Amino acid sequence: MAKSAKRATIYLDPAVHRALKLKSLETSRSVSDLVNEAVKEALAEDADDLAAFEERKAEALLSYDVMVKKLKKDGLI
Repeated sequence: MAKSAKRATIYLDPAVHRALKLKSLETSRSVSDLVNEAVKEALAEDADDLAAFEERKAEALLSYDVMVKKLKKDGLI
C-alpha cells in the first residue's frame, strides 16, 4: 500500500467481511489492498462510463415508448 495511504473506517456486511478475510488469506494480500483494488476498479468503470456519455452527448434522445416500438418492429420483443 502507498506510504501516503489514509485511514478510514468502513462498515461491511458480515458475509462480505468474511469473504474478504478468506480471499486475503488465500491471496496473501491485505483486506485493505483488496478493498483499494475494488474501489479503484469501480472508479475506473465510472470514468469509462462518463467518457462514453461525453462521446454520445450529441446523439438524439429516444423516448421510452419510441424505443419499445422500435424493438417490437425489429422483432426483438
